[in-house]
Amino acid sequence: MPVPLLRMLTFYLSVVALVVSLIGIFFSDWFLVPLTIAAVLTAIGLHDLLQTKHSVLRNYPILGHIRYFFELIRPEIRQYLLEDDYEEVPFSREARAIVYQRAKGVEDKRPFGTKQKIYDSGYQWLTHSIRPKQIKNTDFRVLIGGPDCRKPYNASVYNISAMSFGALSANAILALNKGAKSGGFAHDTGEGGISRYHREGGGDLIYEIGTGYFGCRDQDGNFDPVRFAEQAASDQIKMIEIKLSQGAKPGQGGMLPAAKITPEIAEARGVPMGVDCISPASHSAFETPIQMMEFIARLRDLSGGKPVGFKLCIGHRREFMCIVRAMLETGITPDFIVVDGKEGGTGAAPLEFANHMGMPLVEGLTFVHNTLRGVGLRDQVRIGASGKLVTAFDIARVLALGADWVNSARGFMFSVGCIQAQACHTNHCPTGVATQDPARAKALVVPDKAERVANFHRNTLKALGDMTGAAGLSHPCNFLPRHFLMREKDRDMVTGDDVYPYMPEGFLLREDDDRFGYLMRWRRSASASFAPFDDGI
Repeated sequence: MPVPLLRMLTFYLSVVALVVSLIGIFFSDWFLVPLTIAAVLTAIGLHDLLQTKHSVLRNYPILGHIRYFFELIRPEIRQYLLEDDYEEVPFSREARAIVYQRAKGVEDKRPFGTKQKIYDSGYQWLTHSIRPKQIKNTDFRVLIGGPDCRKPYNASVYNISAMSFGALSANAILALNKGAKSGGFAHDTGEGGISRYHREGGGDLIYEIGTGYFGCRDQDGNFDPVRFAEQAASDQIKMIEIKLSQGAKPGQGGMLPAAKITPEIAEARGVPMGVDCISPASHSAFETPIQMMEFIARLRDLSGGKPVGFKLCIGHRREFMCIVRAMLETGITPDFIVVDGKEGGTGAAPLEFANHMGMPLVEGLTFVHNTLRGVGLRDQVRIGASGKLVTAFDIARVLALGADWVNSARGFMFSVGCIQAQACHTNHCPTGVATQDPARAKALVVPDKAERVANFHRNTLKALGDMTGAAGLSHPCNFLPRHFLMREKDRDMVTGDDVYPYMPEGFLLREDDDRFGYLMRWRRSASASFAPFDDGI
Protein backbone atom coordinates (compact mmCIF):
# COMPACT_ATOMS: atom_id res chain seq x y z
CA MET A 1 0.00 0.00 0.00
CA PRO A 2 1.45 3.42 -0.94
CA VAL A 3 2.69 5.45 2.04
CA PRO A 4 0.30 8.44 1.47
CA LEU A 5 -2.64 6.03 1.41
CA LEU A 6 -1.43 4.23 4.54
CA ARG A 7 -1.10 7.38 6.68
CA MET A 8 -4.50 8.63 5.48
CA LEU A 9 -6.13 5.22 5.87
CA THR A 10 -7.99 6.01 9.11
CA PHE A 11 -9.51 9.13 7.59
CA TYR A 12 -10.50 7.32 4.38
CA LEU A 13 -12.12 4.52 6.36
CA SER A 14 -14.13 7.03 8.42
CA VAL A 15 -15.39 8.64 5.19
CA VAL A 16 -16.35 5.25 3.76
CA ALA A 17 -18.10 4.35 7.02
CA LEU A 18 -19.94 7.67 6.92
CA VAL A 19 -21.20 7.02 3.36
CA VAL A 20 -22.23 3.45 4.15
CA SER A 21 -24.03 4.57 7.31
CA LEU A 22 -25.84 7.35 5.45
CA ILE A 23 -27.13 4.81 2.95
CA GLY A 24 -27.93 2.28 5.65
CA ILE A 25 -29.94 4.70 7.75
CA PHE A 26 -32.66 4.60 5.09
CA PHE A 27 -33.08 0.87 5.70
CA SER A 28 -32.55 0.50 9.46
CA ASP A 29 -32.25 2.62 12.61
CA TRP A 30 -29.40 0.31 13.59
CA PHE A 31 -27.09 2.48 11.45
CA LEU A 32 -27.67 5.56 13.66
CA VAL A 33 -24.85 4.73 16.10
CA PRO A 34 -22.18 3.99 13.44
CA LEU A 35 -23.38 7.05 11.54
CA THR A 36 -22.75 9.26 14.56
CA ILE A 37 -19.31 7.76 15.21
CA ALA A 38 -18.30 8.00 11.54
CA ALA A 39 -19.50 11.61 11.35
CA VAL A 40 -17.48 12.63 14.40
CA LEU A 41 -14.34 10.90 13.10
CA THR A 42 -14.74 12.43 9.64
CA ALA A 43 -15.18 15.90 11.15
CA ILE A 44 -12.04 15.41 13.24
CA GLY A 45 -10.14 14.24 10.18
CA LEU A 46 -11.24 17.24 8.10
CA HIS A 47 -10.24 19.58 10.93
CA ASP A 48 -6.83 17.87 11.17
CA LEU A 49 -6.23 18.30 7.44
CA LEU A 50 -7.21 21.97 7.41
CA GLN A 51 -5.52 23.15 10.63
CA THR A 52 -1.98 24.57 10.39
CA LYS A 53 -0.54 24.17 13.91
CA HIS A 54 0.26 20.45 14.08
CA SER A 55 2.09 18.81 11.19
CA VAL A 56 1.61 15.35 12.70
CA LEU A 57 -2.17 15.75 12.47
CA ARG A 58 -1.98 17.07 8.90
CA ASN A 59 0.02 14.01 7.86
CA TYR A 60 -1.89 11.52 10.02
CA PRO A 61 -5.47 12.80 10.42
CA ILE A 62 -7.36 11.14 13.29
CA LEU A 63 -4.54 8.63 13.87
CA GLY A 64 -2.16 11.38 15.01
CA HIS A 65 -4.30 12.07 18.08
CA ILE A 66 -3.08 8.79 19.57
CA ARG A 67 0.38 10.34 19.84
CA TYR A 68 -0.92 13.30 21.84
CA PHE A 69 -3.03 11.03 24.04
CA PHE A 70 -0.05 8.89 25.04
CA GLU A 71 2.05 12.00 25.59
CA LEU A 72 -0.69 13.26 27.93
CA ILE A 73 -0.72 10.13 30.07
CA ARG A 74 3.03 9.40 29.83
CA PRO A 75 3.77 10.26 33.51
CA GLU A 76 1.05 7.91 34.69
CA ILE A 77 2.12 5.11 32.33
CA ARG A 78 5.71 5.38 33.55
CA GLN A 79 4.66 5.60 37.19
CA TYR A 80 2.35 2.59 37.22
CA LEU A 81 3.79 0.28 34.54
CA LEU A 82 7.39 1.08 33.63
CA GLU A 83 9.15 2.85 36.52
CA ASP A 84 11.27 0.70 38.85
CA ASP A 85 11.17 1.12 42.64
CA TYR A 86 14.28 3.32 42.80
CA GLU A 87 13.98 5.53 39.73
CA GLU A 88 13.63 9.12 40.98
CA VAL A 89 11.17 11.01 38.77
CA PRO A 90 11.47 13.01 40.96
CA PHE A 91 10.56 10.73 43.90
CA SER A 92 11.04 6.99 43.64
CA ARG A 93 8.16 4.59 44.00
CA GLU A 94 9.76 3.27 47.18
CA ALA A 95 9.90 6.76 48.74
CA ARG A 96 6.28 7.47 47.85
CA ALA A 97 5.15 4.10 49.13
CA ILE A 98 6.75 4.58 52.55
CA VAL A 99 4.99 7.94 52.94
CA TYR A 100 1.61 6.46 51.98
CA GLN A 101 2.05 3.54 54.36
CA ARG A 102 3.09 5.68 57.30
CA ALA A 103 0.33 8.20 56.61
CA LYS A 104 -2.27 5.42 56.59
CA GLY A 105 -0.73 3.75 59.63
CA VAL A 106 -0.30 0.41 57.85
CA GLU A 107 2.60 -2.03 57.74
CA ASP A 108 5.77 -0.34 56.43
CA LYS A 109 8.22 -3.23 56.72
CA ARG A 110 9.97 -4.84 53.72
CA PRO A 111 10.63 -8.57 53.25
CA PHE A 112 13.60 -10.40 51.75
CA GLY A 113 16.31 -7.79 52.34
CA THR A 114 17.34 -4.64 50.51
CA LYS A 115 16.89 -4.20 46.78
CA GLN A 116 19.51 -1.45 46.61
CA LYS A 117 22.86 -2.03 44.96
CA ILE A 118 24.96 -1.69 48.07
CA TYR A 119 28.31 -2.05 46.29
CA ASP A 120 27.65 0.68 43.72
CA SER A 121 29.06 4.20 43.92
CA GLY A 122 26.85 6.58 45.91
CA TYR A 123 25.37 4.02 48.31
CA GLN A 124 25.19 5.37 51.89
CA TRP A 125 24.64 3.73 55.24
CA LEU A 126 24.50 4.52 58.95
CA THR A 127 26.83 2.93 61.50
CA HIS A 128 25.18 1.23 64.47
CA SER A 129 26.23 0.45 68.02
CA ILE A 130 26.74 -2.88 69.74
CA ARG A 131 24.90 -1.29 72.68
CA PRO A 132 21.84 0.37 71.14
CA LYS A 133 19.47 2.55 73.15
CA GLN A 134 15.72 2.20 73.50
CA ILE A 135 14.07 5.59 72.87
CA LYS A 136 10.46 5.69 74.04
CA ASN A 137 9.67 9.38 73.47
CA THR A 138 10.29 10.19 69.82
CA ASP A 139 8.70 13.66 69.89
CA PHE A 140 12.09 15.18 69.18
CA ARG A 141 12.33 18.95 69.71
CA VAL A 142 14.77 21.79 69.10
CA LEU A 143 14.58 25.22 70.75
CA ILE A 144 14.80 28.04 68.19
CA GLY A 145 15.69 31.52 69.41
CA GLY A 146 18.96 33.43 69.69
CA PRO A 147 20.15 35.82 72.39
CA ASP A 148 17.83 38.65 71.28
CA CYS A 149 14.73 36.46 70.96
CA ARG A 150 12.16 36.89 73.74
CA LYS A 151 9.75 34.17 72.59
CA PRO A 152 11.76 31.13 71.49
CA TYR A 153 9.89 28.30 69.80
CA ASN A 154 10.27 24.66 70.80
CA ALA A 155 9.92 23.14 67.34
CA SER A 156 9.65 19.57 66.15
CA VAL A 157 12.67 18.35 64.20
CA TYR A 158 10.30 17.60 61.28
CA ASN A 159 7.87 20.22 59.96
CA ILE A 160 5.82 21.16 56.89
CA SER A 161 7.83 23.24 54.44
CA ALA A 162 6.63 26.38 52.65
CA MET A 163 3.65 25.88 50.31
CA SER A 164 1.30 28.80 49.65
CA PHE A 165 -2.46 28.87 49.61
CA GLY A 166 -3.10 29.36 45.92
CA ALA A 167 -0.48 26.81 44.97
CA LEU A 168 -2.33 24.33 47.20
CA SER A 169 -6.09 24.07 47.53
CA ALA A 170 -8.03 25.27 50.54
CA ASN A 171 -8.72 21.68 51.61
CA ALA A 172 -5.04 20.75 51.32
CA ILE A 173 -3.96 23.73 53.45
CA LEU A 174 -6.65 22.96 56.03
CA ALA A 175 -5.73 19.26 56.20
CA LEU A 176 -2.03 20.04 56.57
CA ASN A 177 -2.64 22.57 59.31
CA LYS A 178 -5.08 20.39 61.24
CA GLY A 179 -2.54 17.57 61.00
CA ALA A 180 0.18 19.89 62.32
CA LYS A 181 -2.11 20.90 65.18
CA SER A 182 -2.83 17.28 66.05
CA GLY A 183 0.80 16.20 65.78
CA GLY A 184 2.35 19.24 67.49
CA PHE A 185 4.58 20.43 64.67
CA ALA A 186 4.85 23.57 62.52
CA HIS A 187 3.37 24.53 59.16
CA ASP A 188 5.19 27.08 56.99
CA THR A 189 2.68 29.34 55.23
CA GLY A 190 4.70 29.85 52.07
CA GLU A 191 5.01 33.36 50.68
CA GLY A 192 1.32 33.60 49.74
CA GLY A 193 0.27 34.99 53.11
CA ILE A 194 -1.82 33.60 55.96
CA SER A 195 -5.15 32.38 54.65
CA ARG A 196 -8.35 31.74 56.57
CA TYR A 197 -7.60 28.03 56.17
CA HIS A 198 -4.27 28.36 57.96
CA ARG A 199 -6.08 30.09 60.82
CA GLU A 200 -9.00 27.67 60.89
CA GLY A 201 -6.69 24.70 61.38
CA GLY A 202 -5.19 26.18 64.53
CA GLY A 203 -1.75 24.64 64.01
CA ASP A 204 1.55 26.41 64.67
CA LEU A 205 2.57 28.64 61.77
CA ILE A 206 5.85 29.89 60.39
CA TYR A 207 4.93 33.11 58.58
CA GLU A 208 7.02 33.33 55.41
CA ILE A 209 7.56 36.79 53.96
CA GLY A 210 8.66 36.90 50.34
CA THR A 211 9.49 39.78 48.06
CA GLY A 212 5.79 40.55 47.55
CA TYR A 213 5.28 41.05 51.33
CA PHE A 214 1.90 39.36 51.09
CA GLY A 215 -0.23 40.04 54.12
CA CYS A 216 2.05 42.85 55.26
CA ARG A 217 2.27 45.18 52.24
CA ASP A 218 1.01 48.63 51.37
CA GLN A 219 -0.86 49.55 48.19
CA ASP A 220 2.41 49.89 46.27
CA GLY A 221 3.67 46.44 47.30
CA ASN A 222 6.20 47.71 49.85
CA PHE A 223 6.62 46.37 53.38
CA ASP A 224 4.04 47.78 55.81
CA PRO A 225 5.21 47.56 59.45
CA VAL A 226 1.74 48.18 60.86
CA ARG A 227 0.14 45.35 58.92
CA PHE A 228 3.06 43.07 59.74
CA ALA A 229 2.71 43.75 63.46
CA GLU A 230 -1.00 42.94 63.26
CA GLN A 231 -0.28 39.64 61.55
CA ALA A 232 2.63 38.65 63.78
CA ALA A 233 0.67 39.35 66.97
CA SER A 234 -1.34 36.16 66.52
CA ASP A 235 -0.40 33.44 69.01
CA GLN A 236 -0.60 30.97 66.13
CA ILE A 237 2.44 32.60 64.48
CA LYS A 238 5.51 31.09 66.12
CA MET A 239 8.32 32.25 63.79
CA ILE A 240 8.94 34.72 60.96
CA GLU A 241 10.86 33.58 57.87
CA ILE A 242 12.18 35.98 55.20
CA LYS A 243 12.39 34.20 51.86
CA LEU A 244 15.46 35.27 49.89
CA SER A 245 15.23 32.44 47.37
CA GLN A 246 13.81 28.96 46.97
CA GLY A 247 15.29 25.79 45.58
CA ALA A 248 12.76 25.39 42.78
CA LYS A 249 13.64 28.65 41.06
CA PRO A 250 16.39 30.60 42.84
CA GLY A 251 16.86 34.14 41.56
CA GLN A 252 13.36 34.38 40.09
CA GLY A 253 10.28 36.28 41.14
CA GLY A 254 6.85 35.47 39.84
CA MET A 255 3.44 36.69 38.79
CA LEU A 256 -0.02 35.43 39.61
CA PRO A 257 -2.28 36.62 36.75
CA ALA A 258 -5.35 38.59 37.73
CA ALA A 259 -7.58 35.88 36.24
CA LYS A 260 -6.32 33.38 38.84
CA ILE A 261 -6.81 35.64 41.86
CA THR A 262 -9.86 34.57 43.83
CA PRO A 263 -11.40 36.63 46.67
CA GLU A 264 -9.81 34.24 49.20
CA ILE A 265 -6.34 34.59 47.64
CA ALA A 266 -6.74 38.38 47.54
CA GLU A 267 -7.72 38.32 51.23
CA ALA A 268 -4.68 36.23 52.25
CA ARG A 269 -2.20 38.23 50.19
CA GLY A 270 -3.67 41.69 50.77
CA VAL A 271 -3.87 42.42 47.04
CA PRO A 272 -6.73 43.84 44.95
CA MET A 273 -8.89 41.78 42.63
CA GLY A 274 -8.50 42.27 38.89
CA VAL A 275 -4.78 43.18 39.01
CA ASP A 276 -1.76 40.95 38.30
CA CYS A 277 0.00 40.02 41.55
CA ILE A 278 3.76 40.57 41.21
CA SER A 279 6.52 38.98 43.30
CA PRO A 280 9.78 40.79 42.45
CA ALA A 281 13.02 38.88 42.16
CA SER A 282 14.55 40.68 45.17
CA HIS A 283 13.46 42.50 48.32
CA SER A 284 12.71 46.22 48.39
CA ALA A 285 12.96 46.48 52.19
CA PHE A 286 16.77 46.15 52.12
CA GLU A 287 19.60 46.28 49.59
CA THR A 288 22.77 45.57 51.57
CA PRO A 289 23.77 42.88 54.07
CA ILE A 290 23.76 45.41 56.91
CA GLN A 291 20.29 46.64 55.94
CA MET A 292 19.14 43.02 55.90
CA MET A 293 20.32 42.51 59.49
CA GLU A 294 18.57 45.71 60.51
CA PHE A 295 15.37 44.46 58.84
CA ILE A 296 15.63 41.21 60.81
CA ALA A 297 15.98 43.16 64.06
CA ARG A 298 13.00 45.31 63.08
CA LEU A 299 10.80 42.28 62.40
CA ARG A 300 11.83 40.74 65.70
CA ASP A 301 10.84 43.90 67.53
CA LEU A 302 7.55 44.31 65.63
CA SER A 303 6.63 40.67 66.31
CA GLY A 304 7.13 41.04 70.04
CA GLY A 305 10.38 39.11 70.15
CA LYS A 306 9.48 36.02 68.11
CA PRO A 307 12.23 34.11 66.26
CA VAL A 308 13.09 35.72 62.92
CA GLY A 309 15.26 34.13 60.26
CA PHE A 310 15.61 33.69 56.54
CA LYS A 311 15.46 30.99 53.90
CA LEU A 312 17.69 30.73 50.86
CA CYS A 313 19.08 28.40 48.27
CA ILE A 314 22.84 28.96 48.19
CA GLY A 315 24.09 30.56 44.98
CA HIS A 316 27.15 32.85 45.12
CA ARG A 317 28.81 31.64 48.32
CA ARG A 318 30.52 34.98 48.78
CA GLU A 319 27.12 36.66 49.12
CA PHE A 320 26.20 34.46 52.05
CA MET A 321 29.51 35.37 53.63
CA CYS A 322 28.58 39.04 53.15
CA ILE A 323 25.53 38.37 55.31
CA VAL A 324 27.67 36.69 57.95
CA ARG A 325 30.06 39.65 57.97
CA ALA A 326 27.05 41.91 58.55
CA MET A 327 26.09 39.75 61.54
CA LEU A 328 29.51 40.33 63.06
CA GLU A 329 29.57 44.05 62.32
CA THR A 330 26.04 44.84 63.56
CA GLY A 331 25.85 42.33 66.38
CA ILE A 332 22.47 41.29 64.96
CA THR A 333 22.01 37.61 64.21
CA PRO A 334 19.00 35.80 62.78
CA ASP A 335 17.48 33.22 65.07
CA PHE A 336 17.55 30.66 62.28
CA ILE A 337 18.50 30.04 58.66
CA VAL A 338 16.66 27.57 56.44
CA VAL A 339 18.81 26.13 53.66
CA ASP A 340 16.69 25.05 50.70
CA GLY A 341 18.37 22.70 48.27
CA LYS A 342 17.79 22.97 44.56
CA GLU A 343 15.96 19.63 44.94
CA GLY A 344 13.03 21.66 46.31
CA GLY A 345 10.27 21.50 43.75
CA THR A 346 6.74 22.42 44.84
CA GLY A 347 7.01 25.70 42.92
CA ALA A 348 6.70 25.28 39.15
CA ALA A 349 9.86 26.54 37.46
CA PRO A 350 11.45 26.88 34.02
CA LEU A 351 13.29 23.71 33.02
CA GLU A 352 16.71 25.37 33.04
CA PHE A 353 16.16 26.70 36.57
CA ALA A 354 14.84 23.41 37.92
CA ASN A 355 17.76 21.48 36.42
CA HIS A 356 20.72 23.84 36.60
CA MET A 357 20.26 26.77 39.01
CA GLY A 358 21.05 26.71 42.70
CA MET A 359 23.15 24.52 44.96
CA PRO A 360 21.97 21.06 46.07
CA LEU A 361 21.06 20.77 49.73
CA VAL A 362 24.03 18.74 50.95
CA GLU A 363 26.61 21.20 49.66
CA GLY A 364 24.54 24.26 50.61
CA LEU A 365 23.89 23.04 54.15
CA THR A 366 27.53 22.10 54.70
CA PHE A 367 28.65 25.52 53.50
CA VAL A 368 26.24 27.45 55.76
CA HIS A 369 27.04 25.30 58.77
CA ASN A 370 30.80 25.62 58.37
CA THR A 371 30.72 29.35 57.61
CA LEU A 372 28.85 29.98 60.85
CA ARG A 373 31.34 27.76 62.68
CA GLY A 374 34.13 29.71 61.06
CA VAL A 375 33.05 32.98 62.74
CA GLY A 376 31.90 31.53 66.07
CA LEU A 377 28.16 32.07 65.50
CA ARG A 378 26.96 28.52 64.99
CA ASP A 379 25.71 28.16 68.56
CA GLN A 380 23.55 31.30 68.21
CA VAL A 381 21.84 30.44 64.90
CA ARG A 382 19.72 27.35 64.31
CA ILE A 383 19.72 25.78 60.83
CA GLY A 384 16.78 24.18 59.10
CA ALA A 385 17.06 22.12 55.92
CA SER A 386 14.63 21.31 53.12
CA GLY A 387 14.87 19.39 49.87
CA LYS A 388 13.45 15.89 49.16
CA LEU A 389 13.56 14.73 52.79
CA VAL A 390 10.86 12.13 53.42
CA THR A 391 12.43 9.19 55.27
CA ALA A 392 14.07 8.84 58.66
CA PHE A 393 17.40 8.23 56.94
CA ASP A 394 17.02 11.47 54.96
CA ILE A 395 16.44 13.37 58.20
CA ALA A 396 19.29 11.71 60.08
CA ARG A 397 21.72 12.40 57.24
CA VAL A 398 21.09 16.16 57.07
CA LEU A 399 21.09 16.47 60.86
CA ALA A 400 24.54 14.88 60.78
CA LEU A 401 25.68 17.42 58.18
CA GLY A 402 24.79 20.35 60.43
CA ALA A 403 21.01 20.93 60.39
CA ASP A 404 19.04 21.34 63.61
CA TRP A 405 15.67 20.50 62.08
CA VAL A 406 14.13 19.49 58.76
CA ASN A 407 11.23 20.73 56.63
CA SER A 408 9.42 18.70 53.99
CA ALA A 409 6.94 19.90 51.38
CA ARG A 410 6.37 17.05 48.96
CA GLY A 411 6.52 14.42 51.72
CA PHE A 412 3.52 16.02 53.39
CA MET A 413 1.87 16.52 49.98
CA PHE A 414 2.07 12.74 49.52
CA SER A 415 0.51 12.29 52.95
CA VAL A 416 -2.60 14.24 51.89
CA GLY A 417 -2.95 12.24 48.69
CA CYS A 418 -0.56 13.61 46.04
CA ILE A 419 0.26 10.89 43.50
CA GLN A 420 3.09 12.76 41.74
CA ALA A 421 0.99 13.38 38.62
CA GLN A 422 3.17 16.48 38.05
CA ALA A 423 0.16 18.57 37.02
CA CYS A 424 0.62 21.11 39.84
CA HIS A 425 0.87 24.10 37.51
CA THR A 426 -2.10 23.15 35.34
CA ASN A 427 -4.90 23.48 37.92
CA HIS A 428 -5.84 19.90 36.98
CA CYS A 429 -4.42 18.06 39.99
CA PRO A 430 -6.24 14.70 40.03
CA THR A 431 -6.28 14.45 43.84
CA GLY A 432 -7.35 18.00 44.73
CA VAL A 433 -4.05 18.92 46.39
CA ALA A 434 -2.49 21.49 44.03
CA THR A 435 -5.51 23.14 42.43
CA GLN A 436 -7.97 26.00 42.84
CA ASP A 437 -10.72 24.08 41.08
CA PRO A 438 -13.43 23.69 43.76
CA ALA A 439 -14.78 20.48 42.25
CA ARG A 440 -11.33 18.84 42.22
CA ALA A 441 -10.42 20.15 45.69
CA LYS A 442 -13.67 18.74 47.12
CA ALA A 443 -12.30 15.22 46.53
CA LEU A 444 -9.78 15.84 49.33
CA VAL A 445 -11.63 15.02 52.57
CA VAL A 446 -10.05 17.14 55.29
CA PRO A 447 -10.63 15.03 58.47
CA ASP A 448 -9.23 11.88 56.85
CA LYS A 449 -6.22 13.61 55.30
CA ALA A 450 -5.44 15.60 58.47
CA GLU A 451 -5.18 12.32 60.36
CA ARG A 452 -2.82 10.98 57.71
CA VAL A 453 -0.61 14.07 58.00
CA ALA A 454 -0.27 13.50 61.75
CA ASN A 455 0.31 9.77 61.24
CA PHE A 456 3.07 10.38 58.70
CA HIS A 457 4.85 12.78 61.04
CA ARG A 458 4.53 10.51 64.08
CA ASN A 459 5.57 7.31 62.31
CA THR A 460 8.51 9.00 60.56
CA LEU A 461 9.81 10.29 63.89
CA LYS A 462 9.34 6.84 65.40
CA ALA A 463 11.51 5.41 62.61
CA LEU A 464 14.02 8.20 63.25
CA GLY A 465 14.04 7.29 66.93
CA ASP A 466 14.69 3.64 66.06
CA MET A 467 17.67 4.63 63.89
CA THR A 468 18.97 7.02 66.54
CA GLY A 469 18.79 4.34 69.23
CA ALA A 470 20.43 1.78 66.96
CA ALA A 471 23.36 4.17 66.57
CA GLY A 472 23.69 4.36 70.35
CA LEU A 473 22.50 7.97 70.51
CA SER A 474 19.72 9.53 72.59
CA HIS A 475 18.65 12.34 70.19
CA PRO A 476 18.87 12.59 66.39
CA CYS A 477 20.60 15.97 66.65
CA ASN A 478 23.59 14.04 68.03
CA PHE A 479 24.28 12.50 64.64
CA LEU A 480 27.64 13.58 63.19
CA PRO A 481 29.24 13.02 59.77
CA ARG A 482 31.31 10.16 61.17
CA HIS A 483 28.15 8.13 61.78
CA PHE A 484 27.65 7.85 58.02
CA LEU A 485 29.62 5.97 55.41
CA MET A 486 29.33 6.04 51.64
CA ARG A 487 30.84 4.57 48.51
CA GLU A 488 32.73 7.26 46.65
CA LYS A 489 33.56 4.78 43.89
CA ASP A 490 32.66 1.16 43.38
CA ARG A 491 34.15 -0.75 46.36
CA ASP A 492 35.80 2.40 47.83
CA MET A 493 34.34 3.38 51.23
CA VAL A 494 34.67 6.85 52.81
CA THR A 495 33.28 8.36 56.00
CA GLY A 496 31.13 11.47 56.20
CA ASP A 497 34.01 13.18 58.00
CA ASP A 498 36.18 12.71 54.93
CA VAL A 499 33.68 14.21 52.51
CA TYR A 500 31.71 16.73 54.61
CA PRO A 501 33.89 17.57 57.65
CA TYR A 502 32.99 20.11 60.33
CA MET A 503 35.47 22.97 59.93
CA PRO A 504 37.22 24.25 63.10
CA GLU A 505 35.42 26.87 65.21
CA GLY A 506 36.67 30.38 64.39
CA PHE A 507 38.85 29.35 61.46
CA LEU A 508 37.65 32.21 59.25
CA LEU A 509 38.44 34.83 61.89
CA ARG A 510 41.88 33.33 62.45
CA GLU A 511 42.34 32.82 58.70
CA ASP A 512 44.23 29.61 59.36
CA ASP A 513 42.45 27.03 57.23
CA ASP A 514 41.72 27.42 53.51
CA ARG A 515 40.34 23.98 52.76
CA PHE A 516 37.47 23.95 50.24
CA GLY A 517 37.99 27.61 49.34
CA TYR A 518 36.24 29.11 52.37
CA LEU A 519 38.98 31.56 53.27
CA MET A 520 39.42 32.79 49.70
CA ARG A 521 35.73 33.74 49.50
CA TRP A 522 35.71 35.18 53.02
CA ARG A 523 38.45 37.65 52.09
CA ARG A 524 36.37 38.79 49.12
CA SER A 525 33.17 39.40 51.10
CA ALA A 526 31.98 42.70 52.58
CA SER A 527 29.10 43.71 54.86
CA ALA A 528 28.36 46.96 53.00
CA SER A 529 27.20 45.40 49.73
CA PHE A 530 26.30 42.14 48.01
CA ALA A 531 28.12 43.34 44.88
CA PRO A 532 31.60 41.92 44.27
CA PHE A 533 34.50 44.36 44.53
CA ASP A 534 36.59 42.35 42.06
CA ASP A 535 35.93 40.23 38.98
CA GLY A 536 34.98 37.09 40.88
CA ILE A 537 31.69 35.87 42.34
